[in-house]
Amino acid sequence: MLVQSAALVQVYDVVECSGFYSSPVMQLRGGGDRRFLIAGNWKMNPESLDQAKALATSVVETSKSLKKDIDVCICCPHPFLTTSSDICKGSKVEVGAQDIFTEEKGAFTGGVSIKQVKSIGCKYVLVGHSERRHGNIASESNAVINKKVKMTIDSGLVACLCIGETKEEFEAKKNKEVCAKQLAEGLAGVTKEQLAHVVLAYEPVWAIGTGYTASPEIAQDVHKFVRQWLEENYDKATADSVRILYGGSVTPDNVDQLMACPGERAGGARRSHADLTAADIDGALVGGASLVGEKFARIMNFN
Repeated sequence: MLVQSAALVQVYDVVECSGFYSSPVMQLRGGGDRRFLIAGNWKMNPESLDQAKALATSVVETSKSLKKDIDVCICCPHPFLTTSSDICKGSKVEVGAQDIFTEEKGAFTGGVSIKQVKSIGCKYVLVGHSERRHGNIASESNAVINKKVKMTIDSGLVACLCIGETKEEFEAKKNKEVCAKQLAEGLAGVTKEQLAHVVLAYEPVWAIGTGYTASPEIAQDVHKFVRQWLEENYDKATADSVRILYGGSVTPDNVDQLMACPGERAGGARRSHADLTAADIDGALVGGASLVGEKFARIMNFN
């Protein structure tokens, strides 16, 4: 049932793609449309500050000649955030933290607060990544994740809330049920106005770091469901405004198909009310490929 990233094929029935609409998040940038966001999650990489400097510099250089007007972010390990923020300052590249602690200050050895990451220039914070949900380095509940989402929003930063099912849940066809629960509990108490400071990322756990990826049809099907969930639990305008990224073994080999599921986008990198043939995939959260400058450059310059 899984699909190798080098040879994406349809696994389930092809689903119909929805339109793109204006985003309150992007109105802050002077646009009225959802824009693609390509975010790199470095995880616990690279091994040294010099390597981090080189990688951040590479991303900034690539961003100067992008083919499309998109947003770019790199989510670095905490020790590299200050340096990466300095390198990215004045460029199109924003910096994000991979996690925050649930308290703002105090005797919490090893914890990093939202105020600390904000003070060094971070714009985004990853929240609820599967590696923190499922016991790799933590076993965070939806309640903990919800607290981090609200702390991030309250600080004025953008929470990138990650959702997604395990391999067993996918094979049992419970992917939408799992995502709905993670959305309901992760966004509990978040108003539609506050969703202007939220980006969602669908990351099927079975596709993270495995070499497998969801087919464009599977990815779009879940993204469309997430947007419908937002409409049912908030309203259509809010649902139409929230960016939903795909993550899970995104590579130069599959990014074009994922970003173009399955039709053309009017206007290139922006999604507007007039673009009724486009899909609900608004960008990518990239893992391993974001650690190789040439690969991440190709992903940022998707066709």
